[in-house]
Amino acid sequence: MTNLRGLSSATASASASAAPSSPSVPPLPPGRQRLRAVAPDEVPPVADLLHPGATWLPAPPHTLPTLPGHPPMVGYLVLVPADRQGPEAAGPLPEGVPAVTGDELIRIDPDQRTAEIAGRPLDLTYLEFELLSHLVAHPHRVHTRDQLVTTVWGYGHVGDGRTVDVHVARLRRKMGPEHRGTIVTVRRVGYKYVPTI
Repeated sequence: MTNLRGLSSATASASASAAPSSPSVPPLPPGRQRLRAVAPDEVPPVADLLHPGATWLPAPPHTLPTLPGHPPMVGYLVLVPADRQGPEAAGPLPEGVPAVTGDELIRIDPDQRTAEIAGRPLDLTYLEFELLSHLVAHPHRVHTRDQLVTTVWGYGHVGDGRTVDVHVARLRRKMGPEHRGTIVTVRRVGYKYVPTI
């Protein structure tokens, strides 16, 4: 494993000399960088973007997508120690601060792993709960089936979009006829959550 803190000075100088500058491109806000292609043997300058203590590893080649006629993609796994994952993983919330997320229609309690729709509790499987939580956390945002498989099912899951379709159908059935329309199908793309209240 390679610790990124040890690479930060080398990559910063390499990226400063390799990054093209164009006077017609407006400057970015402080702390932001433009995306650019990197050479296969170049170490990407990601040290300043990751959490302190994080390490990164090359992703296994069989897990990366391939595009016909293009060179193979390169990907990385970022590993963060469990005790340093940031404020959301810092521990329980103080007294009086609810952990419940959602909106007026759907309430999700990630600590108790419960979900309610219009005050009615939903009996969800693990993956149905994760899928609903993810959709409700990003209302009006369209998620492709591949994005949902990666985010909800996980990095190493082997499956296809049909898996997502089946779980969305089950989730809609449990939500009931009056609320099933809040999970909208975007044809040939995926799904989005659109609150009705």
